[in-house]
Amino acid sequence: MTEVRREVFGQMPQEGGGGVVEKFLLKSDSVKVEVLSLGCIITALETKDRDGKFSDIVLGFDTLEGYTRKHPFFGAVVGRVANRIAKGRFTVDGKEYQLFLNNGPNSLHGGARGFDKVLWSPQVLPNGVCFFRLSPDGEEGYPGDLKVWVTYTLSGGELAINYRAQTSKTTPISLTNHAYFNLSGQGSRDIYDHEISIEADSYLPVDDTKIPTGDVASVQGTSFDLRQPVELGKHLRKFCLDGFDHNFCLQQAQGRQLVARAHHPPTGRTMEVYTTQPGIQFYTGNNLDGFLKGKGTVTYPKHSAFCLETQNWPDAVNKVNHP
Repeated sequence: MTEVRREVFGQMPQEGGGGVVEKFLLKSDSVKVEVLSLGCIITALETKDRDGKFSDIVLGFDTLEGYTRKHPFFGAVVGRVANRIAKGRFTVDGKEYQLFLNNGPNSLHGGARGFDKVLWSPQVLPNGVCFFRLSPDGEEGYPGDLKVWVTYTLSGGELAINYRAQTSKTTPISLTNHAYFNLSGQGSRDIYDHEISIEADSYLPVDDTKIPTGDVASVQGTSFDLRQPVELGKHLRKFCLDGFDHNFCLQQAQGRQLVARAHHPPTGRTMEVYTTQPGIQFYTGNNLDGFLKGKGTVTYPKHSAFCLETQNWPDAVNKVNHP
């Protein structure tokens, strides 16, 4: 059985459009999840360690104020298009569109005011919550009225996120959740003792602005070969890596499939990621800098969390070789 509760979390500032932000608490025997109607943000995810002790394993803030200021998309659903679009430009049906540039020369995670920064309309379900919004034609430069539904359901130890969209015009869309995980508990110093594996034979090399070059490269014999679990700290040192921020190319399958696994030996916590999407962005919190104060006033330094964002390939709208 999943218990679902709702409560008021706060009031959006007028410059953010105003409106009440609600928080939804989903609780099973083994997992507790908290989600906001702002940006469909996962603010907390508590799971048990091997001794049955609950800890919160996602980064975030205690108050609404943290989420209304600038932050690195903690826990949010990002869109219309997750990840980067080169130069913020694309052409659909013969018409060129220009997006806001918010990541150097590129557009990232939906632009200046993407799906992470807006209020969604919630509907409580027996085992979760469904959020809806209409993204109007021209919002952030994208074509078409886009209706979007994001559904969170909790069943035992499984949290599922389902995305659905309908559009009035051809438009690129790629949705994901941007939760930052640390299986030893949020606020822990780093993720170096985590074991990570990703079921991918290839990855997308990127240029110096993190846009895929258009090549699809084999992971064989490279630092990107994560098909067998690697201890992250040792792996980064072995290959002299600053961290990962790359798309791994997944096998195409009919249904959802297991694509990644994170294990934390000291606590015994394991997280498995299943998806129907063709890619997964593995990001090791390289841009966290220790300045942001998170939950319980802890700070989040570099490599203190990781993201496994299931999505379409980055800049797919501009790449013809995408499947």
